Amino acid sequence: MKHALLALATLSALSAVAHAEEVVVYSARNEQLIKPLFDAYKKETGVDVKFVTGQEGPLMARLKAEGANTPADILLTVDAGNLWQAAHEGLLKPVQSKVLDANVPAHLRDPKGQWFGLSVRARTIFFNTHKVKPAQLSSYEDLADAKWKGKLCLRTSKKVYNQSLVGMMMADIGPVKTERVVRGWVDNLATDVFPDDTKMLEAIAAGQCDVGIANTYYFGRLMEKNPSLPIGIFWANQQGSGTHVNVSGAGVTRYAKNEKGAVRLIEWLSSEKAQNLYADVNMEYPVNRKVNVDPVVAKWGDFKHNYINVAKAGELQAEAVKLMDRAGYR
Repeated sequence: MKHALLALATLSALSAVAHAEEVVVYSARNEQLIKPLFDAYKKETGVDVKFVTGQEGPLMARLKAEGANTPADILLTVDAGNLWQAAHEGLLKPVQSKVLDANVPAHLRDPKGQWFGLSVRARTIFFNTHKVKPAQLSSYEDLADAKWKGKLCLRTSKKVYNQSLVGMMMADIGPVKTERVVRGWVDNLATDVFPDDTKMLEAIAAGQCDVGIANTYYFGRLMEKNPSLPIGIFWANQQGSGTHVNVSGAGVTRYAKNEKGAVRLIEWLSSEKAQNLYADVNMEYPVNRKVNVDPVVAKWGDFKHNYINVAKAGELQAEAVKLMDRAGYR
């Protein structure tokens, strides 16, 4: 009887330890992008990673509603604007980690340590190679010039990617100049705005417009399916402050039950081993400078990126939305 009770107690203790080691992630990144990483983490450490996927808005609303009862240890999402918003709403807690400070450049993480970028995406200019020569292109601001009238395509302003771009422009060149640029974009539109970057890039390929602005990985996905599409990539603002970049990233939730385990997982995601997989799976750039860029992405060439802290995208998001509305950018 004693042996049976001892065995039961040991089993219960082991179960409790295993449960304590488990990390729960709320992720706005799709399952196919994160599951290979979490599987690799379990294989290396033995730690189970449970995850829930969904859109960033509903996930943050869920975190807020659950409060101290949330099972989530980590919020993983796309765009610094969303990460900033989560921190601003008190959903994340600051952490101190020498590993993350070493692996994630300062401009790609929250100054207060509430979230850390884990992959980089650039939002730059794309053009129809049959209609435009690279020498005709220069900057986001130049796309407001009358020479592009009836030739520009844009994604809707309702999505956070363009809100962040405009917010970062406000931080870079000021709100007055930025509004003038956005008004110029609206004047130059070839057609109504598109619901997503893929449809906008397809419109460029079809000749519906000559130029547009999109995230690099959408271009990568499209060209992987059809390499013959007449779309070229141009790195914006190379003679100025550099191309706008943004991140996907993660933070430890305010009421994390396994804070130490959460920090260890985020640290691992920033490591050389994980970064190769994390960035490559979605044709993004690693945040860890020791990691080489995926060969497909490397073919797009090196570029100078803007070094303003990406947190500005969130800080100025509300003002950016108002600015775009005033400019008639829908």
